[in-house]
Amino acid sequence: MSTSTVVKPTKRREPAAKTRQRTSSRNFVTQAYPLWFHIPAGVIFITLFVVPTLLSFYFAFTRWTLFDSTFIGFDNFIQFFKEPSLINSLWHTLVYGGLTSGLKVVLGMLLAVVLTAPIIARGWLRSVTFFPVLISSVGVGLTFKVLLDPFHGVVNSVWSQIFGGDGPGWLTNPDLALFSIIGIDVWKGLGLATLIYIAGITAIPTEYFEAARVDGANSWNVFRSVILPLSFPATSTVITLSLIGGLKSFDLIWTTTGGGPGWASDVIASVIYKQYQAGFYGLSTAGNVILFIVVTAIVFPLNRWLLSKEASL
Repeated sequence: MSTSTVVKPTKRREPAAKTRQRTSSRNFVTQAYPLWFHIPAGVIFITLFVVPTLLSFYFAFTRWTLFDSTFIGFDNFIQFFKEPSLINSLWHTLVYGGLTSGLKVVLGMLLAVVLTAPIIARGWLRSVTFFPVLISSVGVGLTFKVLLDPFHGVVNSVWSQIFGGDGPGWLTNPDLALFSIIGIDVWKGLGLATLIYIAGITAIPTEYFEAARVDGANSWNVFRSVILPLSFPATSTVITLSLIGGLKSFDLIWTTTGGGPGWASDVIASVIYKQYQAGFYGLSTAGNVILFIVVTAIVFPLNRWLLSKEASL
């Protein structure tokens, strides 16, 4: 008669050296950055972000001027959603943020793949691609407003020479205005997206590319199986930054069309500014709160999902 012995699985223990390294790292952080070290940054953050945000939430429920305020409850929000132009601006904001973000991801990835390949004048091309990022949005908007002028602009002059007839009203046609500004925004911000992707692609270990070549992978297979999945952290960063910037964009829209023609290119930020100009401070503050909620409701869960995907790689 034989007896069997049950062997209990032993819990895997970390090497002592790794445990000591982790403990010493925590101790170093604690010693190098005591609590008082964070106080100046905390004071600045609370003063410039937390306090104005809380005050905005309060004044969104009031009818206020520079001298007094009257609490009116949800009237400002009700008025906001009753105005057709304000609802259209909300839709335009979502379209603007989604298209600019998506185009920067796709075009930035493609440009980064080209600019990390061994091509002639690669450094110069990288500089040219990044140059629009250095120009202010106001300068870009005013420049393109002149270039896209329907009667005297360079773009329509070239259009007439090539295709004949008058060119489109890029910024004066209600059906084209918003998409024209989206194109300008993508041109201006594409350099930053490309730079992030270049950093992500160059960080991929060369062993992956060598293994793919040994297996006989062509350029498309290398892109699909190596570059695309391993550069996902860069994709996550580009999506988040581009989406936040697109949803709260104002200066480029205001300097090109002012939200026009009519309300064709109005977004929430431009409508908020118009309400401030007209003296409807409470209504414009409610618009700010709605914009804050919209950006948070879209970006926060999206960022959490992207981080979870990034951690699973």
